[in-house]
Amino acid sequence: MKVLVTGSDGFIGSHLTEELVKKGYQVKAFVYYNSFNNWGWLDTLPESIMKNVEIFQGDIRDPNGVEEAMKGVDAVFHLAALIAIPFSYHSPDTYVDTNIKGTLNVLQAARKLEINRVLVTSTSEVYGTAQYVPIDERHPFQGQSPYSATKIGADRLAESFYRSFQLPVTIVRPFNTYGPRQSARAVIPTIVTQLLGGKTKIKLGSLTPTRDFNYVKDTVYGFISIFESDQTIGEEINIATQKEISIEQLARELIRQINPKAVIVCDEERLRPKKSEVNRLLGCNEKILRLTDWKPQYSLEEGLRTTIEFLKENLDKYKINIYNI
Repeated sequence: MKVLVTGSDGFIGSHLTEELVKKGYQVKAFVYYNSFNNWGWLDTLPESIMKNVEIFQGDIRDPNGVEEAMKGVDAVFHLAALIAIPFSYHSPDTYVDTNIKGTLNVLQAARKLEINRVLVTSTSEVYGTAQYVPIDERHPFQGQSPYSATKIGADRLAESFYRSFQLPVTIVRPFNTYGPRQSARAVIPTIVTQLLGGKTKIKLGSLTPTRDFNYVKDTVYGFISIFESDQTIGEEINIATQKEISIEQLARELIRQINPKAVIVCDEERLRPKKSEVNRLLGCNEKILRLTDWKPQYSLEEGLRTTIEFLKENLDKYKINIYNI
């Protein structure tokens, strides 16, 4: 079976591409076109993987390029998106173009080309601050940032194509994913790179929010398990551990592991607007456990250890002296 992965040059997409190749799928990787011929994190994968990957350079906002990329494939894993919440505050137009219009381009092409499966990537941010926990797939949606609003829009477009045109869509909703190759704007790399860079005052935003963290390999296994189950078409499905930890607890654990002398400093620049901050995310994983054979394989302790080792070896790829948005 031949599959297309959009956003394959990114964090989760590169891990998904790698795992799909290992499982024997023919993989076409949709990467963001740039004049440097840079394929993002795919450039770091071993030749044994990359020799089995077909690269397509394009822009998810371009319907013609998206359709061209999707010709000849059986299924699409759609991960391409803008995801940084702070950047969405001052550049919301780009999030509408990429996240909503980009998803529409995938759905339109999938309908025209009669693609067998389409997995659209959502985010736990669409739920906003938990109104009850654990958050199941029936929880109300709340656009607490322009980013989350565009992901809600993309999800609902995907649902409409399933209901209106019987397009075989599944909405995959990972809670907070972390691990090797994650960008510096995410909270775990933010903390770890500051510590590894020798800083003793670790700058963070709000410390009280809680998150449900998935190690990236568990997230990827979730995608594949959902794809390989014929019970998941037309569904939206959380990938969650059903465990939560506060940002302060997380930071203190990382400080303990790397430099116990470091202290936490609240940086005003890193605070979200009060009504935009998502204060609690704790996901329900009952549905994915019921419909697939997925189970989380990595504890937070294991995942953090592997992430720290990766960042130690790749610190030169991170701009640790600036606030990455």
